[in-house]
Amino acid sequence: MSEKGEVDLTGAKQNTGVWLVKVPKYLSQQWAKATGRGDVGKLRICKKGNQGKAEVSFTLNEELTVIDGIEDKTVTAPRDHPFTMQSVGGQTLAVFTETSSDKIALDGVVVQRAECRPAVSENYMKLKRLQIEELAKPVRLSQQLDKAVTSNYKPVANHTYNLEYDRKKKEEGKRARVDKQQVLDMLFSAFEKHQYYNIKDLVDITKQPVIYLKEILRDIGIYNVKGTHKNTWELKPEYRHYQGDEKTDE
Repeated sequence: MSEKGEVDLTGAKQNTGVWLVKVPKYLSQQWAKATGRGDVGKLRICKKGNQGKAEVSFTLNEELTVIDGIEDKTVTAPRDHPFTMQSVGGQTLAVFTETSSDKIALDGVVVQRAECRPAVSENYMKLKRLQIEELAKPVRLSQQLDKAVTSNYKPVANHTYNLEYDRKKKEEGKRARVDKQQVLDMLFSAFEKHQYYNIKDLVDITKQPVIYLKEILRDIGIYNVKGTHKNTWELKPEYRHYQGDEKTDE
């Protein structure tokens, strides 16, 4: 649209009246296939009597009745489509188009509304049934491959990090938690022999899950984050008691 919002109102000056018609989806798709081919069908407007209501119907060209994507080739689109006429209902409706120069043009004012419906027939009912079946089909289907996949993106049964996680989880599951006091006894007994331990050695000694063991160690121990004994645990000063003169594990 133009930045100035200019609208070509030539259609309003000509007092052009247009019909607003609702059509089935398959019909609009068939019309799109006929772009540049000429007529898509015939529109008939008949009046019964001097004051009778107009009867309107549309007949689709026979060459456009073949619908792509339907497996049953014996099913075709209906040709006859009677109109159900409706009043505008006091509304002001208009049709606009956007020109090649990004300008909006008024094509006309809606003077009649209508709904284009297919004539009910056995052929139409069969078409609707097949369309419903097509929509109900799953988007993803499994199929057997005749040969191995040779692309660079081969499926992996399980990734390395998943296997490592499962292994650790399995080991954790085997280690049943015991009473906290029993764990403390094992820890104090171990620290009587050596001053420093890494978490892996303490897990091997106590046979307890890592998370549970760290909860207990935080109560009685100190974790060294730097220095010679980096990444090891030792007892807090108030709990230290070592055998003999050994105070380090150097």
